[in-house]
Amino acid sequence: MTTYNGACHCGAVRFRTKLKNGLASARRCNCSLCRMRGAIAVGAARDEFEIVEGAEQLSTYTFNTGTAQHYFCSQCGIYTHHLRRSNQNEYGVNVACLEGISPFDFEEVLVIDGINHPADDKEQKGPRIAGTLHFVRNDG
Repeated sequence: MTTYNGACHCGAVRFRTKLKNGLASARRCNCSLCRMRGAIAVGAARDEFEIVEGAEQLSTYTFNTGTAQHYFCSQCGIYTHHLRRSNQNEYGVNVACLEGISPFDFEEVLVIDGINHPADDKEQKGPRIAGTLHFVRNDG
């Protein structure tokens, strides 16, 4: 597993993480918060994610069931990571905060149907795919 360093925009919050499935776990979500936030997240086990600087600068936002905890820098406002509602042993980490990674490095990103969350439907096994986001470079 590769170790990634990350930070918010102003650098007040710094973290280190290993990604359980590398960058292959990159996803977007269409829930009300993620739709507005627009970030691509990758999965990291809770015990593989460490805030190395600026924990006191982090603010938390929760909504709806209050299960997911969304963390952002109180200085620059950048979302760094969140504790997932679907798996409380895992964080979603904002790829734009990882050193050397850009959300525009991904040609395709699956969009998870967070509007119809699997925790809300006992019959549903795992997340539904709402669609695929495509990025096509304009080289001209």
